[in-house]
Amino acid sequence: MAGPGSEPGELSDSELLLLLEEPGDHVLQPGDAGKANSSSDLPLASLNKVLMEDSAAGKVKRKRAQTPLEKYYLKYLCVTDLSTQSWCEQQMVYGREVPQLQAPETVVLLNTGKSIHLARELEVHDVVKVHTTSQEDSWAIKILNLLSVIPVLQAGGCVRELPVFGVIEDVFLTGIIDELCYSAKGELELRELKTRGRPFMPSRAQKKKDYFQVCLYKYIFDAMVQGQLKPDVITSHIQLRPEQPLGSQIREHAQKVGFTVTCFGDLLELMYLNLTLSDLPSIDCLKIEYSHQESNTLLGTEVVRFEEEKVREKAQNYLAYWKGQREVQGVEIEEAWKCQSCSYSEICDWRKKRAEGSEQRSGPKKSK
Repeated sequence: MAGPGSEPGELSDSELLLLLEEPGDHVLQPGDAGKANSSSDLPLASLNKVLMEDSAAGKVKRKRAQTPLEKYYLKYLCVTDLSTQSWCEQQMVYGREVPQLQAPETVVLLNTGKSIHLARELEVHDVVKVHTTSQEDSWAIKILNLLSVIPVLQAGGCVRELPVFGVIEDVFLTGIIDELCYSAKGELELRELKTRGRPFMPSRAQKKKDYFQVCLYKYIFDAMVQGQLKPDVITSHIQLRPEQPLGSQIREHAQKVGFTVTCFGDLLELMYLNLTLSDLPSIDCLKIEYSHQESNTLLGTEVVRFEEEKVREKAQNYLAYWKGQREVQGVEIEEAWKCQSCSYSEICDWRKKRAEGSEQRSGPKKSK
């Protein structure tokens, strides 16, 4: 059986950091890496209030239906939330609501993938754990990790675990790019590692999910280096306080990497200035490397074509669910084979509705 958004044996390394992070302990990387939190640990206080609205006729107050963003207390989404939807949206929802149903073999895959992922990180930098005391501290770490990789990229170097942030359809998104390097032609190349439990390349449907993920990374990164990630974009969407003093460990680390900061707003301004003045290029090439976990053997590499309009359309469709503009959807009948490896197939409402609809269309059985 597979975990959310995957076929058996498939694991996204960027998802590891989101699934396995310990609350309160965050990673600071002195060299060139970053890490994103799951958005579910940042509840909106305002969402605890029940919103009421008057009906036009009788002034009868009624509750407004919650959007999924409100239901799960999310201030932002991860790129992997959207890419998981492209595999099966209903499965992604169950992954949030009943994660305990996840198959044991998925946990084994996670732990193995985590080890591979950490080994790759340690090839290029040390990892330092820092305890955080506020949301602003947590986001300061992400920004410091982003700031630390800019000079490396400017010098033509290779960076791993690059945090990216941006807004699509008025929803804040965050993610982690596995690796950015320059090719022999001088083009900026994104490389995403996918570790697999089985020693062969994934299905076409799985590849489509992975393609969408790396295309979203490019979309967000390009917007960042083009100056679209302004300080108020982060503070307004995540509801952070620019005036919040940073913790002592955060300030000490910032000083070690060349930045003197006092409050969260100082870091936001530094981030914006460094991104807009760095003259970093947009990403030119997208590649996905599939590796077998047990043997650590490279199974193959896919080069992904980026089509901005199609990426934007898919993102709009998936975000429409999160914004409450449509109901959750499962797989279509031609992709029902995915259900065979799903941890949630026994409780799946979408499957039951499809089965009931099929019975109604076929009609009652004739007695002989």
